[in-house]
Amino acid sequence: MSTTARKAGFGATLWDYLTTVDHKKIGILYLIGGFFFFLLGGLEAMLIRIQLIAPDNEFISAQFYNEVLTMHGTTMIFLAAMPLIFALMNAVLPLQIGARDVAFPFVNALGFWLFFFGGVMLNVSWFVTGAPDAGWTAYAPLSIFSEGHGVDFYAIGLQIAGFGTLMGGINFIVTVVNMRAPGMTYMRMPLFTWTAFIASVLILFAFPALTVGLFLLTFDRLFGANFFDPSMGGNVIIWEHLFWIFGHPEVYILILPAFGVFSEVISTFAKKRLFGYSSMVFATVLIAFLGFMVWAHHMFTVGLGPIANSIFAVATMAIAVPTGIKIFNWLFTLWGGSIRLTSPMVFALGFIPTFTIGGMTGVMLASAAADFQYHDSYFVVAHFHYVIVGGTVLGIFAGIIYWWPKMFGTMLNEKLNHWFFWLFFIGFHLTFFVQHFLGLMGMPRRYWKFQGEQGLDLFNLISTIGALFMAVGTIIFIYNVIVTQTKGQKVSGDPWDGRTLEWAIPSPPPFYNFKQEPLVRGLDPLWVEKMEGDGKIKPAEPLGDIHMPNRSFVPFVMSLGLFIAGFGVMYQGGYWILAVIGFAITAGSMLYRSFKDDLGYHVHKEDLEDEEGDGSNG
Repeated sequence: MSTTARKAGFGATLWDYLTTVDHKKIGILYLIGGFFFFLLGGLEAMLIRIQLIAPDNEFISAQFYNEVLTMHGTTMIFLAAMPLIFALMNAVLPLQIGARDVAFPFVNALGFWLFFFGGVMLNVSWFVTGAPDAGWTAYAPLSIFSEGHGVDFYAIGLQIAGFGTLMGGINFIVTVVNMRAPGMTYMRMPLFTWTAFIASVLILFAFPALTVGLFLLTFDRLFGANFFDPSMGGNVIIWEHLFWIFGHPEVYILILPAFGVFSEVISTFAKKRLFGYSSMVFATVLIAFLGFMVWAHHMFTVGLGPIANSIFAVATMAIAVPTGIKIFNWLFTLWGGSIRLTSPMVFALGFIPTFTIGGMTGVMLASAAADFQYHDSYFVVAHFHYVIVGGTVLGIFAGIIYWWPKMFGTMLNEKLNHWFFWLFFIGFHLTFFVQHFLGLMGMPRRYWKFQGEQGLDLFNLISTIGALFMAVGTIIFIYNVIVTQTKGQKVSGDPWDGRTLEWAIPSPPPFYNFKQEPLVRGLDPLWVEKMEGDGKIKPAEPLGDIHMPNRSFVPFVMSLGLFIAGFGVMYQGGYWILAVIGFAITAGSMLYRSFKDDLGYHVHKEDLEDEEGDGSNG
């Protein structure tokens, strides 16, 4: 292929992704964006661990350490874990329910570009004014009086990205409610679809609290408001309430889809229907409900009083019950199953004891009296990472490896996947298990240095060595992805012998997903057909024209407008013109979208009949 042809091909692909409204391609965009920020957050984590490898270390300055620490937490939660979860939801959820796309493809694209530009804005701060330095929770009054524009980048960048997440959540709710295939009742939905649906409901109720908090913080910092300034009658505790009313449900927004991934993986590779399906669904709903009742367990030491502390302690401990139901159901699914130790299954098996340890330390932290000792120590850091990394990140990688053939039509090398798992898993436990003891020995979190005579040397050294193991494992995963995609060896539509609808169509799926709407005859619909029929999903409709949405550049432009406006609002003065230009671009894009009759196009029945047999249903 000539250089010109290659450039033309790259240009066409780039334009395709800039303008796509196809949920599968948007899933790939979320995967690329989320993984880039995951690597960036990992790099920040390595800087933290190298700084703490020895007492009195001068590897990085105190100010830079504060910035790195703040950006590590913010990047990993908002810009890595969330979009990687959204990548799996976009790639898989419509396929699992037999839909041709999400309910609002345009809004889906807009959600991605808002996340992308919000993430870019947050990280532009490194090169302009210095990054946010008030911790990922941005507690007032520290965040109000932080010098420079770092916290402004935090507040405005997260507002832009948060709009995108909120849109995505609403989109998935409407998709699940309205676009399930005939026969797919709620109690026939795969567990991953259920958990994604419940997580989307949590997004709908949790993210507005964060948006309000960030809005008030922006006004405090840029326009002289006094919502959180105690010297002017403000209340710093209000920020904590607003942040954690979002922040604790956010933990379940991250972990519930990971639970769904493990439910799919364990069921598939144990060759058994998921044990206690109904109880798993109700446990998911109960976790989501209780998740809104526990936010003040982050605030046991602020002086809410014994009654409030007791109520939140009891509610926090109660969450252990539905979570325990899930753990036992996964174990009973494994019991007597025909287990295949594929790499996604190994991730699932590693997750169960790891998350159990995280849950156990969570119950310890739920005791208000004991929390006075644990609070703001490395014990909390260890607990949090056992839940988020040991739960969400292992779930994300299990899901990426499991659905990689469906997304790309190729199979990641299993041997390299196992190397990645063991290095990452061993490194994770080396890093964070000893941090429980560092916390109990009195090491506070967020500190830049520790002294040589405090007896913290050995465990900090072990922790840093573990982080290096995780980094090497991640490099092996990247190498695996590059080699796999370079070879480009195609796999069948059902390489894992799956149970759910997404495995009934080719890999990667055609842009219209299903030629004909599938007919669902039970839970695990593809497995039902494998056991009772010819292994092919029956169509619920005759072959006909398929209506598809047009691609659009408007979501990109609309998000770019808010990105530009953010700088104008932040710097004010002579930069107000940027705010005017940015808001004008966004408003103009919205106006254009409002008046344009975008009726989409049809894939004609004759074209579908002309296609060769592709293994799809119908």
